Parts: sequence; C-alpha cells; structure tokens
Amino acid sequence: MPLGTVIHNIEITLGRGGQLARAVGVIAKLIAKEGKPATLKLPSGEVRLISKNCSATVGQVGNVGVNQKILVRGVVTNPIDHPHGGGEGRAPIGRKKPATPWGYPALGRRSRKRNKYSDNLILCRQSK
Repeated sequence: MPLGTVIHNIEITLGRGGQLARAVGVIAKLIAKEGKPATLKLPSGEVRLISKNCSATVGQVGNVGVNQKILVRGVVTNPIDHPHGGGEGRAPIGRKKPATPWGYPALGRRSRKRNKYSDNLILCRQSK
C-alpha cells in the first residue's frame, strides 16, 4: 500500500481479525513502512506500530449517517439516570467534579493500564 492510504478494520496481532478502526465513518492512515513494522495514525490521534503482515481493509467504513445520535445532557435527566440530574430549575451539578453516567470522574482520569506489554508499540499517545 502507498503511504497515506486510508484503511480500517486493522489487525493488531496476525490472525486475530480486525480490531482497530471498525466504527462507522472511521479511518486510520498509513504513515510509514520502514523495517518490519508499519506506522499508523489511528482515529484517536495515537501513532502506533503494527506488523506489515497484519491485514486491513482499504477505504473508510461506510454508513456514516448512522453515527448521528441524539445526546441528552446529564443536567436535564432525573437523579436516578445520571449523577448530574435532578434539582429544581437550572440547578448546578452538585458535585466537586463532573461525572460520567456511571459515577466515575469525567475529566482527567486515565483508563489505560500502566506498564502494559504493548506500550513499546505506541509511538505517540492520544492527542486531545
């Protein structure tokens, strides 16, 4: 594949099937092909090394319009549905920090395990 090719449904490990860039309308780009691994830029902004032998599909995932989902703000929900919900009128969140619908901190919390075996395959972490 030439450099800059748009791909999706990428295998991380040979023979395990596509695991990266599988959502609707998502793409990854082939940046470099030096040596054994190829360098990919993923939709999250992460730059990662992947074996050249792993398979991928050329092009963008179709059905882009399906991704347009109505988003309800947590503040306008009931307290049973979201930690920000409830109150009379336009009430504040009522917590020190914003939370996810499951009660975890919404800002600043990293979810990736430390010292994971694949850390050496990630060249650049996600850019927000």
